[in-house]
Amino acid sequence: MSTTTLFTPDIVVTMDDVQSVLTDTAVLVRGGTIEAVGPRAELETAHPGAERVDLPGRLLMPGLINAHHHSGMLRGTAEHLPVWEWLRVHIDPMHRVLRPEEAEAAAWLCYAEGLLSGTTTVVDMWRFMDGAARAASALGNRLVSVNYVGEHPDFDYFDTLDDNERMLRDWAGAANGRIMPWVGLEHPSYADAAGQRRAIAMARDYGTGIYTHCSESELEIADFRDRYGARPMFALEELGFFDVPHAMIAHAVWLDEAEIDLIAARGVGVSHNPVSNMKLASGMAPIAEMIAAGVAVGLGTDGEKENNNLDMFEEMKVASLLGKLRTMDAAAMDSWQVLRMATRGGAAAIGRAAELGAIAPGRKADLVAVRTGTPRMTPLLPAGAHANVHHNLVHAVRGSDVDMTVVDGRIVVRDGRLVHADLDELIERVRLLVPGLFARRAEWIAAQDDLTGLFHR
Repeated sequence: MSTTTLFTPDIVVTMDDVQSVLTDTAVLVRGGTIEAVGPRAELETAHPGAERVDLPGRLLMPGLINAHHHSGMLRGTAEHLPVWEWLRVHIDPMHRVLRPEEAEAAAWLCYAEGLLSGTTTVVDMWRFMDGAARAASALGNRLVSVNYVGEHPDFDYFDTLDDNERMLRDWAGAANGRIMPWVGLEHPSYADAAGQRRAIAMARDYGTGIYTHCSESELEIADFRDRYGARPMFALEELGFFDVPHAMIAHAVWLDEAEIDLIAARGVGVSHNPVSNMKLASGMAPIAEMIAAGVAVGLGTDGEKENNNLDMFEEMKVASLLGKLRTMDAAAMDSWQVLRMATRGGAAAIGRAAELGAIAPGRKADLVAVRTGTPRMTPLLPAGAHANVHHNLVHAVRGSDVDMTVVDGRIVVRDGRLVHADLDELIERVRLLVPGLFARRAEWIAAQDDLTGLFHR
């Protein structure tokens, strides 16, 4: 018999179609699914045997969906460089020497950081993804696993499509459906023509998504014209990247109007990663135009090395501010729009619009409780002319204000602490592994005569 739990916060931010902010409300969860959202007294009376989780001084909202992420352990060590130099000097040499135990330790720590700050689903493009799936299974988050694939003689130091296909065979549906393997290419040009065809065929054969970086840098426009005679989205269309059950692009900074119309018509999801795009000076993505065209846009932190933290609340604030700056319009990227990107938009971008992203009957019970008794949430006005809950969540709250995280109906963070792992142990494990990784990378770089011509996409 499924466990029934009644969550009773002070406020519920449902992210329903009318953006309801409810008080005196309870959320009834049976197993991993939300069964009812309604008046607290009524649900308490109707379900006297339900396990109670009382949340005074707490706001309950849908779990956040990090639509673009790379696990890793280079935080703070690859700074102040444009994207291509950053890749050439720091990132690609790391991939050449990375070991499975290091990749898994990084995934454990990054998923823990996400859960502690309210992220319930993460799209992780990373290496040796069996370890990542083990970490997500144990910690309790949802994982769209995307192998960091290079299927080209020049990029033979990444995961292979054989590695990716093993994930599709061995892990799809694991952990009560929380593990969702996709096909990944680091970038379309990291695969030769045969690799591109195989990646597309794998996504079709396994009925899953395909995910890649694209249009992150302005330099890519000329590169795609040289290679394919077309702008990036039209080149991907011609290659067949969108002829799969679901396609998703990370960044999409340099799309023009015709490309936006194309991906909207083809149902391609996009992850907007404003902190990363600002840090690497990649540009400002036309997010308002994408949303207006009907593109499913989610929000992502990108990795710990190109962001420095995995706090989706911070990402929401930056997304709002950058959207205003890009258009020079203080009304642009309003708080509800940004909250939607981090919840329902992310769910739609990964093809899970009916399951995730809102607190409503029939949805998965992925929930986050945020402390409201903080300076950042004061004043707290759920209703009326000055209602400000949504503004506080986007512009004031930090990930450290998260008190509880629930995934699939199971509490995985309680009182701000992981339920299924010791954070100190995860931190110590990464600290012990970092010196060896850095030493091997330094040895590899020292052995090269010239880095200038290497690692170009």
